Amino acid sequence: MESRFGRRRFLEAGGAVAGAVVLGPTLAGCGDGGTTDGGAKASGDVALPTYKPFDGLKPDLPGAESGLEPGFLQFPENAIASVQSPPLKNAVTALTETFATPPPPMGSNPMWQALNGALGAELKLTIGTDPGYPEKFATLLAGDSLPDLMWLPPNQGIPNVGPMLEAKFQDLTKYLSGDAVLEYPNLAALKPASWRTAVVNGKIWGAPIPSTPFGQVMMGNPKTWAKVGGLQCATADEFFAKCKELTSGTNYALEPAIINMLHMFGEWFGAPNGWRVNQDRSLTHLYETDNYKAAVEYAAKLWAAKVFYPDLNLADATPKTVNGQIATQVTVGPRATADFRAADPTLFVDTLIPFGHDGKAKPVYDMGYGTVGFTPFKKTDEGRIRELLALINYLSAPFGTKEYLQKNFGTQGLQYSLDARKNPVLNSAGTQQAPGLVSALQIMTSPESVIFNPAFPEDTRKIHATEQKLLENAMRNPTAGTYSDTSSKVGTKLTAAFRDTIVDIVTGRQKIGAYDEALKRWKSGGGDKMRGEFEAVLPAGVPVTQS
Repeated sequence: MESRFGRRRFLEAGGAVAGAVVLGPTLAGCGDGGTTDGGAKASGDVALPTYKPFDGLKPDLPGAESGLEPGFLQFPENAIASVQSPPLKNAVTALTETFATPPPPMGSNPMWQALNGALGAELKLTIGTDPGYPEKFATLLAGDSLPDLMWLPPNQGIPNVGPMLEAKFQDLTKYLSGDAVLEYPNLAALKPASWRTAVVNGKIWGAPIPSTPFGQVMMGNPKTWAKVGGLQCATADEFFAKCKELTSGTNYALEPAIINMLHMFGEWFGAPNGWRVNQDRSLTHLYETDNYKAAVEYAAKLWAAKVFYPDLNLADATPKTVNGQIATQVTVGPRATADFRAADPTLFVDTLIPFGHDGKAKPVYDMGYGTVGFTPFKKTDEGRIRELLALINYLSAPFGTKEYLQKNFGTQGLQYSLDARKNPVLNSAGTQQAPGLVSALQIMTSPESVIFNPAFPEDTRKIHATEQKLLENAMRNPTAGTYSDTSSKVGTKLTAAFRDTIVDIVTGRQKIGAYDEALKRWKSGGGDKMRGEFEAVLPAGVPVTQS
């Protein structure tokens, strides 16, 4: 079963879906290393939870610390229990978000009721939607009674994260740091890189929500690109020529999501993933580099050639990519092939591997953050804390376990059946009851991600191979896992304003000279302050960026 996320939101975030579930779009997250130098040092010194991988299952295709995701060609025939007893004796309230259509309420949703039965008590979810989640979060935060759990979104502009956590939520460090986490084996199976997301001011505030570590990719319909020798290219000029050849009448080479396309071009021109780390450990932002400015000029050249689909308000290019009207679009990670398979079972889309713009320069591939935040607990007593941790441990059960099946597919015979290869497949009832509920559960709790597409196991092999190619030029955002309060407060607004100017330049409404003026506004409006805050908490182990 696949979790659906709002395409504009996850693409703008540049990152990935909570959960290791099935191939699908993803949402990016970022961490918080503390709001002061002292907080940053404390965060660096905290003992992260001991990592003990779940050893009950062996993937068909192994993963790696580089970010390569393990692949499964089918669901394990005999699912293993990862917990020994129901975690709850008392009802739990939680705030989360869904990026699918909201599910039927608990009282009329048998899948939700069955999950409650497995948990031992009711899990009462308040489910926000996109847009509007930050407002719902703020309203509950200001009230007299917080839910037991509140998913903290990493990219929706919630300010003053450190002080808010200290004032309202439970420090979980003593329950999760070091070997203490081993009491909760599914949480111990979360990687150290995931846990850094949940460390603020030297304390652990919740279990992280891992997601695919892969960021945006350009995908093309191979049937369309076969007309020009295929999607893969060696230079930007070759790509430009192919785009012009593919564009005629009502057919266009590129979807109209200019900022996302520009992200891809920036990789070919060597633009950094967010920030560039200089020799003196100072930071240079993406917007400040000649690489990104050159990519903007290249995008303007493509727009002038009329190879972009002209309707900038197109919400989803997928149907038009499937039917060949649009040749290529940007999505998150190579696992997003499932979106196209769902629309056309005969179509396995190609993923463009980044190349140097002139055939000589070194390209980059921007990795995502690999998490979508964490879920803190409201302040409470030790017994309740341990009950909530047991709940999160259940809901973080790894792929292939009985708990994973219950959370993601429901009950066999009611919400799902087994196909000929004994993979779980939602039936008509499950299709109605599951998507919104599973999306809401995944955004607040998740195991580490895997590659799995039960209907097309060979896709798993192809995606695994594509991930290996992308990793050859992988670049991670050096500030991932750290925190800038200025970025949290005004970063979204500054980015939106700068992007507005970029779109105007690309579409010919403004000249390239407007770029420098927009950059000055970005710097004075908070960009320079963000830089200083990120520099103060930049981990010592982050390498200098090779430009």
